Amino acid sequence: MDFSIKLINWYNQNKRDLPWRNTCDPYKIWLSEIILQQTRVNQGLPYYEAFVSNFPTVFELSQADEQLVLKLWQGLGYYSRARNLHATAQQVVKECNGVFPVSYNELLQLKGIGPYTAAAIASFASNEAVAVVDGNVFRVLARVFGIDLDISKNTTRTYFQNLAHNLMNPELASIFNQAIMEFGALQCVPKNPQCNVCVFQDSCEAVKQKRVHELPVKTKTIKTKNRFFNYVLVEDVIGNIVLVQRKEKDIWQQLYELELYETSNEVDEDYIIEKVKERYAGVSILEFIHYDHLKVQHKLSHQNLWVQFFQVRLNIKIPQAVGREELKKFPFPIVLHNFMEKIV
Repeated sequence: MDFSIKLINWYNQNKRDLPWRNTCDPYKIWLSEIILQQTRVNQGLPYYEAFVSNFPTVFELSQADEQLVLKLWQGLGYYSRARNLHATAQQVVKECNGVFPVSYNELLQLKGIGPYTAAAIASFASNEAVAVVDGNVFRVLARVFGIDLDISKNTTRTYFQNLAHNLMNPELASIFNQAIMEFGALQCVPKNPQCNVCVFQDSCEAVKQKRVHELPVKTKTIKTKNRFFNYVLVEDVIGNIVLVQRKEKDIWQQLYELELYETSNEVDEDYIIEKVKERYAGVSILEFIHYDHLKVQHKLSHQNLWVQFFQVRLNIKIPQAVGREELKKFPFPIVLHNFMEKIV
């Protein structure tokens, strides 16, 4: 039986009922695709629902305060996606009169939309015959057809793009793309796929060659950097807390945090006390706490953050400090949000 027919039959019997599959609105499809990059469906679903609820159309999103967008995004990571999301909405309103494009080539002109996302939106919204290629697609095609090309190379992406396009029935572009992505997410999973109940069991080259766990091939590795973050909750004499917005081009840009002392290795309480005394010269420390039991390792795609938390109460009033009741309005990195949920 034809590959695409088998795949679509499987999809019709096994697909998940997800809200972005029940619409042809390119705006909502775009929202789902941006949210689901680097995010599992179960984690992304409540975020999608929150964004649709707060911003039913691209106009509302374009007019939103960036701080609210980042707050709603809190916990998803890769915050540049949220900033791009906001900028793209503004671009659509300004350049397209609020009419979200549905053609592949037009979508590529928008900020933060690359070939994969453009193909997904174009095919799902208007059934344009352009194949999607993401991690799931790489895995399915590499295994079924026994392809051992290195997927970290751009030439390989082109090869898989052409293969997927040739396998697709142009009249069924939308369902084919959704089917192959869903098959990779539910059936042809990275580890321990259930090949004995797979619809391609008899024709899968990886099964025949006993290479399921070798494919797809990816040789490119990302160097991981270790960073040591020492957060200090600085509280003034009336109980207000000092917040700092991250402005530099680094992780968590535009989000808020407590006072941070980044070091090259783990430091002790004496180091932090000295740093606070330098920062607030001549001010008395009324109370000092080291939350040693709350230290965490926070893993990002290319960084390991070793995070520990401290608290100091000073004998002065700090004009720019924020009242505790106001803290919930600010977007924080999730590692800080979790700490403050426990302490504040």
